[in-house]
Amino acid sequence: MSAQPRGTDRKADVLFDIRTVIGGLFAVYGVVCLVWGLVSFTDADRAKTGGINLNLWSGIGMLALSAVFIGWTLARPLHPAEPTADAATTGEGEE
Repeated sequence: MSAQPRGTDRKADVLFDIRTVIGGLFAVYGVVCLVWGLVSFTDADRAKTGGINLNLWSGIGMLALSAVFIGWTLARPLHPAEPTADAATTGEGEE
């Protein structure tokens, strides 16, 4: 039996869920692209992209995708399997 309460383990399980990590990374990169698009869209950039501020739109898209991943994590959180009584008595499942 672990010394930590189960609530702490569950919070760590959700925190290190791959959907949370991906959502967090998209949020960070989305904010960077959004800010970069707002402060540094020059006439040369406008000529290269046909008048579309790609950093701005990419940042908005990444933030939207981040919201989807974080929302997915909150809507359907992980529920790790509890150890069974047989595994607890035989010592299986513990490392």
